[in-house]
Amino acid sequence: MDEKQRHAAGMKMRREILGDAYVDRAIAETTEVTTAFQDLLTRYAWGEIWTRPGLDHRTRRVLVLGTQIALKQWDQLRLHIRGAVVEGGFSAGDLQEIVLQQAIYCGAPTALTAMNVVREVLEELAEARDT
Repeated sequence: MDEKQRHAAGMKMRREILGDAYVDRAIAETTEVTTAFQDLLTRYAWGEIWTRPGLDHRTRRVLVLGTQIALKQWDQLRLHIRGAVVEGGFSAGDLQEIVLQQAIYCGAPTALTAMNVVREVLEELAEARDT
């Protein structure tokens, strides 16, 4: 696969995992300074890693959510929770189990923050559905 094909595959995957609305916003916000980074993420994170056959998308999502909790990357956790629920069919119970699992390995304070992020995102999604 050449770089152009990898980018196309990455963009398709990125949209599938995070949703068109997020990807469209990210593209619209790309600047001269961020273009190379956006291209790198699209080709390698999405076009190289997420397209590999070794793990299904659900497993990759669980790994990403757990990693974002472990690294305390709350903005990225919000993004991936939203994608997991809206695009991936994750339930509140699925998210709860991920946070509980991480509580053992990352500590209760980190898990408490993660659970609050889960709650906030689920409330935002519920509000959006109700409007």
